[in-house]
Amino acid sequence: MIQRVQSIWLLLAGLTILLLMFIPIVSSQSNGSEYWILATGLYQKTNGVVAKTDYFKPLFLNTVCVVLLCLATIFTFKNRTGQKRLIIVAILAMLSLGFWIFNYAQNLPGGIAAVKPGIGAFLPVAGILFCALALRGIRKDEQLLRSADRLR
Repeated sequence: MIQRVQSIWLLLAGLTILLLMFIPIVSSQSNGSEYWILATGLYQKTNGVVAKTDYFKPLFLNTVCVVLLCLATIFTFKNRTGQKRLIIVAILAMLSLGFWIFNYAQNLPGGIAAVKPGIGAFLPVAGILFCALALRGIRKDEQLLRSADRLR
């Protein structure tokens, strides 16, 4: 059923990854300019003027795919094994999201040593945690169904 606890966990996972579009992941300051990375690209603030300086297509596409995958997994509640597989794929996609974030953070002025992580840097970890909790909910549903089958 769609009103299971794993649906809530998957919705929370999708929403936390969606927040990467709006919350800075990492930031850096160099030569009087402030730089920060969102899932939509690299932004630079100089003299109070904010400009988008670069567009990270792989990071953006990976973010959108993870969000859509988490939300689509909610509606595969009739196929529990397929739902578990999709959750594992979503976890792997979130790990690749971390790779892309690290890759683009190295290209900020000052390198990786000058980068300050923002709240967005911890959102993929929260998304992985929510997906793991959804997997646990699916396993509990399977155990409940097996115990009900034994009683019949």
